[in-house]
Amino acid sequence: MTNQPLQITTNALSEQLNFVSCTLKEGVAELILNRPEKHNAFDEVMISEMIKVLAHFADNSQCQVLVLKANGKNFSAGADLNWMRKQAQMDFEQNLSDANELAKLMSVLDKFPKPTIAQVQGAAFGGALGLICCCDIALANERASFCLSEVKLGLIPAVISPYVTRAMGQRAARRYMLTAERFDVQKALELQIIHEVSDELDNAAAPIIAALLANSPQGMAWAKSLLSKLEDGVIDKSTLAYTSERIASIRVSKEGQEGLNAFFEKRSPDWTVNSSTASSRSQSNSSHHKSSQAANAPGAK
Repeated sequence: MTNQPLQITTNALSEQLNFVSCTLKEGVAELILNRPEKHNAFDEVMISEMIKVLAHFADNSQCQVLVLKANGKNFSAGADLNWMRKQAQMDFEQNLSDANELAKLMSVLDKFPKPTIAQVQGAAFGGALGLICCCDIALANERASFCLSEVKLGLIPAVISPYVTRAMGQRAARRYMLTAERFDVQKALELQIIHEVSDELDNAAAPIIAALLANSPQGMAWAKSLLSKLEDGVIDKSTLAYTSERIASIRVSKEGQEGLNAFFEKRSPDWTVNSSTASSRSQSNSSHHKSSQAANAPGAK
C-alpha cells in the first residue's frame, strides 16, 4: 500500500510565495496580488505563483469560494515593465512558451471549479482585465479604472481577448481594444465587466459569499461547467441531449438527493454546516455597508 503525499497547508504555501499570498478561512479562500510597490504588475513569477495557488485551492475540499483581490491602491497595472523588456529580447519560441503560461493562468481561473469573486480597486489595465473577466462575479470601487492598452505598444490583447470579449461583447471589444481608451467604473458596469460598485468591497462581497456558501458545492461546480459548455449559444439536438443528461445525473447524485430530501423534509442540507457562521458575518457586514451608504447619501450630511 503506497502512502499518498500530504497536501501542503495554505499557510505553508503562502510562506513560499513572493508576489502573491493566500489564505483560507471558513470556506473562503483568498488569492491576493501582493506587489503593491509595483502596482501589482505581473510577470512570469507572479503568473506561476497564481497557477500554483489556484491548483491548491481547486483540490482543497475546505475551499468553497475563491476571492481574488490585491494589496495597495491598484488592483493591477498589467504586465511588469522588466518582464516586457525581457520579452522584447526573446525569440518566437520563448515568447510562445511565455504566452502559454499566461493563457494557462486565464484558463485555470476561468474553469476554477468553485465560485470566484474579483474585488477591484484602482487601476486594472491589460491582463488584469482578463483576470477580472475570468471570475464569476466582479466588484469594484468608485475610483476603479480600466484600459486595454496593448495597441499603444504595438501589441494586441491576445491571450485575454476570449474572456474580455465574452464579458463586454464583440461590438464593445472592437472599440476599446482598438482605441485603448481608459474607462471608468460606471462604463465597466455598463459593459458587464463589473457587477456592482462599492467603496466597501469586503462588505459588499460578504452577502454574496454567504449566499454562495449556502448553495450546493457540486451544484455550483456543475452549473459552471454547464455555462462553459453552452458558451457558443448553439441550441441543437446535442445541446438538448447534454442538458437532459446533466439534470438527470445530478438528480440521482448523492448531493442532488441530499438537496431534494432536505427540501421536502424542511431541513438544511448537510453542506450548509459552515454557512451559518458566514451568514452571521454577512449580516453584520451588510448592516455596516448599508449604514455607510446612508451616511454618504445626498442630504445625509
